[in-house]
Amino acid sequence: MASVKRRGSAWQATVRVNGRERTKTLRTRAEAETWAAEQTTAVARGTWIDPKVAKVTLGTFAKTWLAGRHDLAVRTAELYEHLLDRHILPTFGKTPLSRVTPSAVRSWHAGIALEHPTTAAKAYRLLSQVCRAAVTDRVLAENPCRVKGAAAEHAPERPIASIAEVGALTDAMPDHLRAAVLLAAWCQLRRGELLGLRRRDIDLLHGTLTVAQTRTVTMSGATLEKAPKTDAGARTVAIPANVLPVLTRHLERFTGPDPEALILVGEKGGPIRPQVLETAWQRARASIGRPELRLHDLRHSGLTWSAATGASIAELMRRAGHASPAAALRYQHATDDRDRALAAALAGLAGAATVVPISASSAAVGG
Repeated sequence: MASVKRRGSAWQATVRVNGRERTKTLRTRAEAETWAAEQTTAVARGTWIDPKVAKVTLGTFAKTWLAGRHDLAVRTAELYEHLLDRHILPTFGKTPLSRVTPSAVRSWHAGIALEHPTTAAKAYRLLSQVCRAAVTDRVLAENPCRVKGAAAEHAPERPIASIAEVGALTDAMPDHLRAAVLLAAWCQLRRGELLGLRRRDIDLLHGTLTVAQTRTVTMSGATLEKAPKTDAGARTVAIPANVLPVLTRHLERFTGPDPEALILVGEKGGPIRPQVLETAWQRARASIGRPELRLHDLRHSGLTWSAATGASIAELMRRAGHASPAAALRYQHATDDRDRALAAALAGLAGAATVVPISASSAAVGG
């Protein structure tokens, strides 16, 4: 129910919502009737927002929302807090949710994307999550995040190391860290999987290793050991024969006898800090003239080699610990390149062949 009445020189519109009257005074009768109609429509559609609730700032809502997300992994929660504090709240933190407009979001995203497109995509996805939660909680009428393609990350193609370069990188690393390069490239392990690998996870008799835990350091400096985040991440892979002798020597020289002993350790035998591994890696890559290579690019390189051998998408998924085909499909270009090489080889065969004219062949048979 809605009504409009004159109040002195102005007009007062009244709408009943959830058993309570909501009023607003406007200059003209037309403005009052328009407001009353808008409120009535919103109530009918279920999109009506209490004006008092709508004054909640995005910063207040976002922090409360994040504090209640107990389902998030520690590193994910830290990333969200970093994105909020560094990229979202400086612009929208004090803005009431109802005043965060699509145009403001578009301008904010464009400002970040100009220099940091990947960060812009991550921050945009988080802002959209927060706004969707606000819509669900009836604090916001609709999500203002409507920038087409803003949530997609368009990371450039990562470089690939050759097999010879991986050998040179291995030689350039300190003795106790050479196994890290080989395991990353030839067994396609992630950094956290490398750091979490234990003696019990290596089966030299059968030539396999099992990824059962990861080890990372949070932004606060705390060490976090946990199982892989997906069932696909927990896997057993075959160790290539060229890696087994080096890994065997590594276990004898640097890994303690306890089944729980970590494979990668520092010079004094304690758990290696990620920054120490990264520093050694930076020196090694600089020594071979490939300063752009990240440690994770070794995994990328190894999976590309695997694809080039003819590995199927399912085989790549199993070896890499991918939960969906989408990630493994990135390596399909290797098989495409191989197919082009085969096509070129076929063309070479055709060029080298001697073609006998049909007429000459027929004459020979007839004679």
